[in-house]
Amino acid sequence: MGFFLSGARELPIITRVTLLDHFRPPLGVMRPWHGFHHAWASVISFDLNARLPVGYFSSPNIQYGIEIDVATFEDAPVLAGAEDTARATAATFDRAPTQTLGLPVVTDIVEALVFRDDGGPVLVGAVELVSPANKDRPEHREAFVSKCLAYLGQGVGLVVVDVVSDRRANLHDELLARLIAAEPAQTLGTPLYTAAYHPVGRGETPAVEIWQQSITVGSELPAMPLFLRGGPRVALDLAATYTRTCREQRITG
Repeated sequence: MGFFLSGARELPIITRVTLLDHFRPPLGVMRPWHGFHHAWASVISFDLNARLPVGYFSSPNIQYGIEIDVATFEDAPVLAGAEDTARATAATFDRAPTQTLGLPVVTDIVEALVFRDDGGPVLVGAVELVSPANKDRPEHREAFVSKCLAYLGQGVGLVVVDVVSDRRANLHDELLARLIAAEPAQTLGTPLYTAAYHPVGRGETPAVEIWQQSITVGSELPAMPLFLRGGPRVALDLAATYTRTCREQRITG
C-alpha cells in the first residue's frame, strides 16, 4: 500500500486510514516513527478525555532512550542527626554485596495513562504503544513484560498495541508465557497485534481476561476495550485515533 505526504494547507477528510508501515521505507524515512508514536499517544489521550466520565482523565507519557541515573545509586550523604545510626550500621554497609544481578530497564515508554482523581491522581488504566527498542533484545523485552505485569498486579486495565514491523518478537506472547507457566496459552505468533487485559477476581484467585487480535499492514485497526480499575470500561477506537494522527501528521494512505 502506498502513502501520500500532503503539502497542501488543508487536508481532505480521511476516513479510517488502514495501517501503514511506519518502520520501513518510504514512510519510515519520510516520517520517523518517533514523531508519529508521540502524536498517536497524545491523540489517544485526547480521545479518551472526550469520553471518560467525570473524575477521570488521561495523559500521555512519552520517554525515549531512558537511562538509569548512575548518581542515584551512589552513596548519599549522612543526614544531620543521623550520625549515630550511620556509625552503628557502617560495618553492614561496608560489606560486599552477596550478589549483583542485571536490572532490566524499559528503554522507551510510549503510553496514554488514565487516572482517577481521588484526592490525587490514581492510575487505573494504560495504553502501551510498543517501540522497536522494547522488542529488540531479550532484556528489553523482559523489562517491558515486567512493567505490564506490574500494572496488571495492581489491577490496572491495560491495552498493548504493537505496529512495529521491523522486529519479529511478540511481547504479548512473552507476557502470556509469564502468566501461564504450566499450561499452553493461546498465543498469536505474529509480530503485529493488539491485546487488552482485564484483571479480575475469580473467587479467591485473581485472573486476567484477555482479548487479543493480530493486525497487518493494510488492515483497519480494531476497537479494543480498556477496563479501568474499579471503574467503567471505555472503548479504545484505534482506527479513529490512528486516522486522526495520520491527518494531523499530514499522512494519508
